[in-house]
Amino acid sequence: MAFNGTWKVDRNENYEKFMEALGVGMMKRKLGAHDNLKIIIQQNGDKFNVKEVSNFRNIEIEFTLGVNFDYSLADGTELSGAWTLEGNKLVAAFTRKDNGKVLKATREIVGDELVQTYVYEGVESKRFFKR
Repeated sequence: MAFNGTWKVDRNENYEKFMEALGVGMMKRKLGAHDNLKIIIQQNGDKFNVKEVSNFRNIEIEFTLGVNFDYSLADGTELSGAWTLEGNKLVAAFTRKDNGKVLKATREIVGDELVQTYVYEGVESKRFFKR
């Protein structure tokens, strides 16, 4: 339940390089780096409801730990995968539908921050969120 709450992006590390690895164009990368993303997480046992609110889109995702679901990135890239809980970390592997490559993601609480780490094609990025 530590993930519950409203989290607003505070800063990014290597996020533009990560988006470039995904194939996101330069203009969308520049905009994406300043999306003012807010994530609202509600956990009930192994079920999660996540709302993502940004300058570019508002979506709501419901998923159950360990159960595959479809998801699309803000640039329209379609993925399929599942989140699992490993210790105190949410861990995911999402496979791109267009090329079969895997995007790995983790969410963990570090101090008073939610840290999201993404790895794609050897490029790692982190986004830090505060309540």
